[in-house]
Amino acid sequence: MTGYVGSIEKQTEKNEYFRQVLFTGKYTQLVVMCLQPGEEIGAEVHDHVDQFFRIEEGKAKFVFNDTEEHLAEDGDAVVVPAGTRHNVICVSQEEPLKLYTLYSPPNHPDGTIHKTKAEADAAEEHEHH
Repeated sequence: MTGYVGSIEKQTEKNEYFRQVLFTGKYTQLVVMCLQPGEEIGAEVHDHVDQFFRIEEGKAKFVFNDTEEHLAEDGDAVVVPAGTRHNVICVSQEEPLKLYTLYSPPNHPDGTIHKTKAEADAAEEHEHH
């Protein structure tokens, strides 16, 4: 298929993996994510990548530059400009956080699937060495 066509809401809600790349184009990448209760992505900076998030289920805390905090929930969107240190935390202790994100330009190898945060951390450790 050219590009991506589908029910992003349903695909995000049924996703159980920490990270799954759905589409990678020349300038944009579409990724679904699921954070378990209390789990976080971990503070990171993308120097040359803008990132858009949309929450489909659960509640998230976004932390920018270690000081600025924002709560986001189902239906909310968050944009993180390139160069901003950011973390995303699932604030619920009961339900997972389901979201999708767009990276512009792409940030992960096409076809990436990380079933857990531990798997994602190990892969990123390998990518950066």
